[in-house]
Order: sequence, then structure tokens, then C-alpha cells
Amino acid sequence: MSRYIPLLLAFLAIARPITAQLPPNRVSNTVDIRSSGSGVEAFALRQVFSHLSFSSAVHLTHAGDSQDRLFVVERNGVIRVFANGDATGSVANFLDIRDRVRSSPQEAGLFSVAFHPRYEQNGLFYIAYIAGRGEFLSRISEFRVSPDNPDRALPSSERVLIELERPHESHNGGQVAFGPDGMLYISFGDGQDPNDPFAHGQNPATLFSTILRIDVDQQEPGLAYAIPPDNPFVDRDGFRAEIWAWGLRNPWRFSFDRLTGELWLGDVGQSSWEEIDLIKRGDNYGWSQMEGFHCFPPGADCDPGEFELPVFEYDRRQGHSITGGFVYRGPRLPTLQGWYVYGDFATRRIWGLRRRADGPPDNKLLAISPSPIASFGEDEAGELYVVGINGRLYHFAERDPEASPDRIPATISTAGIFADIASQTPAPGLIPYQVNAPLWSDGADKTRLLALPDSARITFATDSLWTFPARTVLVKNF
Repeated sequence: MSRYIPLLLAFLAIARPITAQLPPNRVSNTVDIRSSGSGVEAFALRQVFSHLSFSSAVHLTHAGDSQDRLFVVERNGVIRVFANGDATGSVANFLDIRDRVRSSPQEAGLFSVAFHPRYEQNGLFYIAYIAGRGEFLSRISEFRVSPDNPDRALPSSERVLIELERPHESHNGGQVAFGPDGMLYISFGDGQDPNDPFAHGQNPATLFSTILRIDVDQQEPGLAYAIPPDNPFVDRDGFRAEIWAWGLRNPWRFSFDRLTGELWLGDVGQSSWEEIDLIKRGDNYGWSQMEGFHCFPPGADCDPGEFELPVFEYDRRQGHSITGGFVYRGPRLPTLQGWYVYGDFATRRIWGLRRRADGPPDNKLLAISPSPIASFGEDEAGELYVVGINGRLYHFAERDPEASPDRIPATISTAGIFADIASQTPAPGLIPYQVNAPLWSDGADKTRLLALPDSARITFATDSLWTFPARTVLVKNF
């Protein structure tokens, strides 16, 4: 039966995909089928801030101002702020610039926010977003908080630092973050269709395919910022002086290790390999001559010794779009200390990576996310959150190693699905349903049943995946 569950879920993710006859006087059912999946995950994800919901959330962070608040970036152009408490029920619009943000197509929008290291004194923060109506512009801007309301920024205070016109709507990067040195780091992707047709990846005369490092506290003539004098390519011909590292395809998320200051990055691959990089001053990470550890395109001739190679890679059997995360340094989960936590948007797998002094790094599956993973985020204490594209937020909970949640009945007769197997009469409390777009099955008849625990209900969403209660069972009977 398990091989058909992903197929059913795929149908359920489409808007209005099923027609169900809900019994007028719904009764509980006796179905109790449970599985932890592969059983190797060390953690489960638990939804937090369950009283709040967000629209296309893509980033979570804090302001570092000791106010214990969290900020969630919505792709449509809104940043929301709320108290960091699981029971919190209210959220405010911190910044609303929907009139400036281009949120279509899917890879456009407002991507991230970074608060100045002295935000508590100067009230300044920085965002990355896509602007423009006819053109397609990557924009990095500075804003200021209202002097009268700490939960409200001033949309009129925008000061544009960088504006980069893109040849295509894809591979925008989109991260801004302050390093431990107080400089602002910015990621830009190659901004193109597949295969890097304009060769941006290996062209350091542009800002594409790079991590930039700028000083937002100073200004140079002709710039809205200053270039730190210790940047690696200052006064070097053929290089933009803002560049800290280059040769990246789509560096969607990067972060600094709180303890070591190292910069970790997940670079989204093209056709075969997703990679994790440790970003170092002046290094070239190979795109588009390399993808992961491999020459690109496959079969091409390249010299890997010319490039800084990844710390780790995984192929398309494991995932299709890496979401870079954080090295965990929070106080709540001691077994996760020092592990770089990252995930895959498409397969929803979350792994932990830890380097070893000798040999390849350890890499282990930590959890399966209920939603595609848009981003990871930290609160001020260093606790780690998962930002689901479904608008919900999650954090990690350790599984009890002594307890097994599995309960797989040995026979259909003991599963509680049918009151009578011979006539295939559903047990009380099961809900028959049909799909609106059934697949052809070579003449086979199919019936479908839905078992929801107790009085639980499905949470419906028009623009993202639905959320099913724990212990929901879907039955497809040929």
C-alpha cells in the first residue's frame, strides 16, 4: 500500500482535487496505522506558533535587540513581526512594500532581511528583493524603523544600495546577512536560463554568481556604500571590488557559524548535483565549469584544481534543490551541537553535516519536513526553525530512541479499514472520496477512503500544500 501514498498526496496538493462525502454525524474510526517512515530520523519537526499563518514565507530571523521577537519575510513584499512565544496570537506588519516588489514569476519576490549589528541604536536594516515592472532588477536596500513604534518600519526611508538588472527571472540568490566583522554579505546567482549561457559564473567583472562584502556604514564616491580595503579583489583588473567569493550558481541561503565565524552556503545545482560550500576569501567555486565535484557539462574537460571544491554534495536521488541552513549552536538540543543543518526543498529531507579531522564528513538524515523547505532561521538564542513554503514554522524535537511509533497491521482484517472485507464495506468513521482527475489504471476499479483521527480536520490552503492531522490514513483499493 505504501507505494501509492505519495501518489495520493500528489493529488491532494492540487486545489480542490477531491470530492468527499462528509458524514453529517461524523463518528470516530478504529483505524490505527502508524509509521515513522524509514525509522532512521533522529528528530521530528513540531509546528510552532500554530496560531499564526503566513503567505509564502521564505525567511525567518531576529533583530538582535534583546526584544525576543521574530521576523518572517513573505515573498509578496511583507515582513511580519511577532513575540517569540509559542502561544503568541498576534502578528504585525513590520514592513509592507508590496507596491515595489515584483512577486511574479515564482522566483521573484522579497527574499530576506538583515538587521544592522547596531540596530538597537541606529534602527537600520537591509533587504534583498526583485523590483521592476518591465525590467527585472535585483535590489539591495536599506530601511529604517519608526522612532515611535519598534514594530513598524518606514517604507519611505528606503535607500537603494545596489541594483542589478538581470537577463532572466531565475537564479537570483537572495540572501543578505551581516558577518561577525560587521560587514554586509550579499548573494547573487547567475540570473539566467540553464547552462549559464552568458558565462556569468566565471566573469568576475559582473556581480552575478557571487558573494559580495560591503561596508554599509561608509560611502565612496559614486557608491551608496564603501568597499572594505581588505576585500580580495580591490584594485585588481577585471574584478568587481565588492566580490568576496565567486563561481556560484544560485546561492539561495548562507549563514555564519556563531562560534567559528565560518560562512556556510548551499548552492543550488542544475541537473545532477547539489552542493555545500565553505565560503573563503577570494575563492572561485567553479560554476559553470563545475557542478559539485564534477566537470560541467558532464563529459567536459576541466581542471578541478583551479577551484575551491565543495565540502559535500548529493545527487538527484536525494533531492533537487538544496536549502542552506545553520550550524546549530542553540542550548535546547545538545546532540545537535556543531552540526550544519540543511535540507532539500523538493524532497523535504533535512540532514546534519559535520566535518571530521580525517576523511569525508559525517552526513545523517535528521528529519522529514511536513512542507517544502523555503529556509531555516535562528532566534536570538540560536534555536533553529524550519520555514515551510506552506506558511508554517517548525522546530526540532528529539525522538525517544526507546520508543517506536510504528504500528503496521499484519493483515487487512486487523487494520480497522473494513467492517466486512468480503463486501468491502467501510468501517464506521471512514470517509469515501474520489479524485477529480483519476489516473487510467488499465480497466481496474478503484475505491478510496480517508480516515481522520477522532474529530480532527484537514487544513485547506488555496496556494500551498494541505496539512493533514497526525495519524491520517488514506486508502486506495484496487
